[in-house]
Amino acid sequence: MTAFDRPRRLRRTPALRRLVAETTLEPRHLVLPMFVADGIDEPRAISSMPGVYQHSLDSLRKAVVEAVTAGVGGLMLFGVPLPEDKDATGSQASDPDGILNRGLRALAEEVGDSTVVMADTCLDEFTDHGHCGVIGTDGAVDNDATLHRYVEMALAQAEAGADLLGTSGMMDGQVGAIRRGLDAVGRTDTAILAYAAKYASAFYGPFREAVGSSLEGDRRTYQQDPANRRESLRELDLDLAEGADIVMVKPAMSYLDILRDVADRSTVPVAAYQISGEYAMITAAAERGWIDRRAAVLESLVGIRRAGADIVLTYWATEAAHWLS
Repeated sequence: MTAFDRPRRLRRTPALRRLVAETTLEPRHLVLPMFVADGIDEPRAISSMPGVYQHSLDSLRKAVVEAVTAGVGGLMLFGVPLPEDKDATGSQASDPDGILNRGLRALAEEVGDSTVVMADTCLDEFTDHGHCGVIGTDGAVDNDATLHRYVEMALAQAEAGADLLGTSGMMDGQVGAIRRGLDAVGRTDTAILAYAAKYASAFYGPFREAVGSSLEGDRRTYQQDPANRRESLRELDLDLAEGADIVMVKPAMSYLDILRDVADRSTVPVAAYQISGEYAMITAAAERGWIDRRAAVLESLVGIRRAGADIVLTYWATEAAHWLS
């Protein structure tokens, strides 16, 4: 027989495959997004995301202990205010007694330095119109007025105990404005997780149920067009110049090419967010018996890591961490 290359030699046994694996997936790579809701006494199921809940403060504490015990790398918290507490400027976002800041304090008290506490630094959950910023007289989101609110929100979150602030609003100059605001009050150690490339995606649908979104219209004037690729590198460069400590691509699975581009260029760690629609698709297919749930979840996470993510935000973080331990 004519000699030829035999790559299969290194696939023959689990031990061989493990030895030569090019990509690793460990609990420390995973961050768990969580929702804390005002006005509830027990967890409330999110129908479009089976297995994910809006937490009360008490159930939040229990869930974070489980996540940290499993070894997850961090926790990203989103707040769900009462509908009557929403207003045009999202005032509860910067209120020390607002639900998100109360939740951050609960996390900091419960798990301290044993994990990384992250906060969503965006107004959309708190505005009565559901946009990520302040609406101007022309009916559009006012970029610069929104930056002022982001700084107020960032200071409140840092005071509440957040280690990392997730700038998810996609306003121009948001990283620099928040960095200057933090530094001005001595919060030089509070880090920024910049959503450098966040696309206007159809896959956010379940998340809007999760946060009780009041969105009117869409966010295409500030989130990126899914048709664009080079634009992400411009956004990345701007965020790095403004002081981002970590950068993120969102969504993950439909934007693996963007993730690879960002990872190849970034001088700081790169995160990717496996969003609600991605979670819902795999969950729904598994519930119907069409795919192996555990295998599909792990494959999807490895794929995101392989594309260049140092950190993966996923609603399966705790469960996957148990599998990997």
